[in-house]
Amino acid sequence: MRASEDFTSVAGRYRTELLAHCYRMLGSADEAEDLVQETYLRAWRSFDGFEGRSSVRTWLYRIATNVCLTAIERRGRRPLPSGIGAGSRDPETPLVSGPEVSWLQPLPDALLVSDREDPATLTASRAGIRLAFVAALQYLSPRQRAILILRDVLEWPAAEVATLLGTTTTAVNSGLRRARAQVSEAMPAQDEVAEPAEPSQRALVDRFAAAIESANVGALADILREDVTLEMPPELTWFAGREAVTAFAAAHLLAKPGLLRVIPVVANSEPAFAVYTGEPGGPHHAHSILALTVTATGIARIVSFRSPSMFPSFGLPLEYPEAAGQRSPRGYLTCDTICDAGLGRRRV
Repeated sequence: MRASEDFTSVAGRYRTELLAHCYRMLGSADEAEDLVQETYLRAWRSFDGFEGRSSVRTWLYRIATNVCLTAIERRGRRPLPSGIGAGSRDPETPLVSGPEVSWLQPLPDALLVSDREDPATLTASRAGIRLAFVAALQYLSPRQRAILILRDVLEWPAAEVATLLGTTTTAVNSGLRRARAQVSEAMPAQDEVAEPAEPSQRALVDRFAAAIESANVGALADILREDVTLEMPPELTWFAGREAVTAFAAAHLLAKPGLLRVIPVVANSEPAFAVYTGEPGGPHHAHSILALTVTATGIARIVSFRSPSMFPSFGLPLEYPEAAGQRSPRGYLTCDTICDAGLGRRRV
């Protein structure tokens, strides 16, 4: 068997979990894909010298981690607006854009689907990719980020992490404690976050979609937590508190029914929507990817990634035909409706 064929057969199965790993490190789906390609290129070039002292999976993770560390040092962190400045409670605060900032991006779950990989591999791909967690990682130094991901997400032994990073086990354990403390301060308690399959979460997401499309500000307010936040990268300005968020939405987003159409997607293993905007009765155009953090007591965070260029990675077109707006009884577009309208072609 040729070396290239052998390499493909033993290394190709880890592509999606390496993509998830690079995304955790970088906070960008686009950059993660590029770095996975670089990882495989480096691995292929050195495959003949691979002596099997570790598993292929471990070997690939070592390469990917070093590739990511170099990229972070060169490009810096990717924050959300809440990681840069304080939120406003005044809904009339002027929006200030930050086009020069490299913003955190959502990760389409469709990128983590592959028929070649077993359930255990897919589980590893989806671990530790919640948006709040990846955003919290941006507060860490590159090495702290690597330590936390390798130890707590991938569950590597401390000695193995120390070998990869060229340091001591004591330094790894110390760095892990500091990283855990910083991350815990920057993200909500995990026991508050509802799981996607929970009926209460599905009901809240359905109600959210209905409120947006019907421009019903009162219905929106009913499902938001008192401490809800609204972020809209690339805008630096963000809003904190139910009163500010609903007042801003009423003034700028929910002017009348039918202006916005939403298609449910999954980003970072959490509910999200692709939002299209246009006049009622006419075509709607790609506007933003809306990511939600849903807790048992309501929606705690809304992040509107205002970048239509993300739509293709979710398998969605830039124009939404009006005919696709028929909804299933639960409020979601049915699979048949999406496919008939030319929407929802997954990228794998």
